[in-house]
Amino acid sequence: MHLFAAFLGGELTPGRMGEDHEVVFVVADDMISARRAAKAKWGGDGRAHVDALTQIDMIDGYAIGLQEAGSGDSTTTEGYNA
Repeated sequence: MHLFAAFLGGELTPGRMGEDHEVVFVVADDMISARRAAKAKWGGDGRAHVDALTQIDMIDGYAIGLQEAGSGDSTTTEGYNA
């Protein structure tokens, strides 16, 4: 199993000049399974497509390890209003 980051794009909604985007993380065996899992996490309107998909094995010299710990997601996000 590997960790993947997916950059999703969605269909144009009425009155919008650009499509919506979001980043989701998924755990999957391979790229094909990761694409399917990422699209299932799309929170926007209409159907999603995968603009980019990255398998994450190491960041800044630190290996990424996965350990089963329950269900769902646990993330911390800091944004403009934080």
